[in-house]
Amino acid sequence: MAFGIRSGSLVRALARVAAAGAFLLGASVVAEAAGCGTPVQPGYHEMSLEVGGVLRYGLAFIPQGYTGHDKLPVVFDFHGSNSNPRGQMVRSSWDKVAAKNGFIIFAPQGSLSGNTSGTYAWNVPGVTFREGGLDEVAYIKAAVERVKQEYCVDPAQIYASGYSGGGRMLSAYLCSGAGDFSAAGFVNSLRVGLPVENAEGKWGPDPATCAPAKPISIMAFAGVRDEQNPYSGGGKPYWQYGFKTALQRWMELDGCKPGGKPDTIDGVTYSLFDTCQKGARIATYEFENGTHDWPKPSAKANVIAAATDGQAAGVVKVSSVKKPSFDPNVDPAYRMWDFFRKADSTDVVATAQPSAPKAKVQAVGCAADGVSAMTNAEGMTCSNSQPVEQRRSALGVKGAL
Repeated sequence: MAFGIRSGSLVRALARVAAAGAFLLGASVVAEAAGCGTPVQPGYHEMSLEVGGVLRYGLAFIPQGYTGHDKLPVVFDFHGSNSNPRGQMVRSSWDKVAAKNGFIIFAPQGSLSGNTSGTYAWNVPGVTFREGGLDEVAYIKAAVERVKQEYCVDPAQIYASGYSGGGRMLSAYLCSGAGDFSAAGFVNSLRVGLPVENAEGKWGPDPATCAPAKPISIMAFAGVRDEQNPYSGGGKPYWQYGFKTALQRWMELDGCKPGGKPDTIDGVTYSLFDTCQKGARIATYEFENGTHDWPKPSAKANVIAAATDGQAAGVVKVSSVKKPSFDPNVDPAYRMWDFFRKADSTDVVATAQPSAPKAKVQAVGCAADGVSAMTNAEGMTCSNSQPVEQRRSALGVKGAL
């Protein structure tokens, strides 16, 4: 497997060569040198790597203050269909969370061409047959290793987040048995294997298509009014079983005990299942009025925040404002980061928020010449967990994303 460099300095390339040569000095020296010891300019860095003889791409975000000496966490941010790495960061705000908290973001790029120029989608195993689809599992594995070689990374703090088609790809990656990620987050995309219909006519996840390497902590968001990936199931052939069915199956795989206590505020229901095997936990946010859009703070939440910050002087006294039991201004990426950081503890604070009104959202695409171009993104308004007897599956839908 060969690697290419689309950005970065010659000094960094030479540093990696020197690190490789350090093998003669002992394995411990190589372990320390891999990805560490060389400073990198903050900001966005395009990356290319060769997988199976084909160049694949991704986008890294490096926070201010990166020295190359301290091992930092990394979050992989998977874009949805008809989007791209930069557009996904615009949507998710993971780069902003990383800038504030000092960690690295890497947004990989799917191999399928999207419906709009400059956009892409994931060749999710078993879901689609479309020209140009490549082995995404092999690419993600290679990307994880490349990021560890390129930057100073804590291998115990590599996380992942997926939106829509990106979440379906992330689910498939976990189901393949890959154990790279310490925790994962899903926005309108939680899956746990390919859908199969049993003899009773009920759809559920096929156990044969999901065998995670280990119990893994998961945070999942779902909109009850999501028409792209329906909350209750149905929809496109690759979807079929609903959010609750997927959740129940993940609880079984993680060895979670029932008893999560749901808390509903302003149409948002938060649940936490923190008694799973090997310290894994599952947290969910279900938005009563949520669509397929990435959840954002509501206008009401912003008014409350302004009042509690003393910005409503003369209208209402700060002392008279009743503080909510959660932070309605925290987007999913912030909540996931808090959850990821506490993946090995029992201390998780619920930060539910009301869903935003349905709105048309655009993502930033990258044209061939590197100039940004505006493109419409996926879904943005442009049970039985184990089948009794397999009846039919929803495999291989030609042209599906």
